[in-house]
Amino acid sequence: MLWGSRTGDGDPTQIQHLTPHLPAGPKFLTAEQKYDLWVRILTGQITQAEAAAEVGVYRSMIARLRAVARDAAVAALASSRPRRSGQSRAEATEASTLRSEVERLGRTVVEQALELAVLQGNTGYR
Repeated sequence: MLWGSRTGDGDPTQIQHLTPHLPAGPKFLTAEQKYDLWVRILTGQITQAEAAAEVGVYRSMIARLRAVARDAAVAALASSRPRRSGQSRAEATEASTLRSEVERLGRTVVEQALELAVLQGNTGYR
């Protein structure tokens, strides 16, 4: 039997129930606990089965946790931009803003130079 077995005395009415070890109900883990489990699994300190048994959840929840953590890590790395070492986030943001301003001012100078050339009649086309 899958969920029980007969006792050894031959009496078919005496069934010893073997209930599988299943979580009692939904188990909620904090983000910090999930991250800790993920790192420990990733570094080989524990297996998925050991992690599931440790926190009292199904192994499928641990597999899902690994997939979510991987996807989040890949998305975070894809959206990050490299910056010079020693440069803070505020400095990187300011440098980006200043580069945009330099580009805008450069376009303005070109436009004004063209207007001046047209007004002076120095278009170069004769």
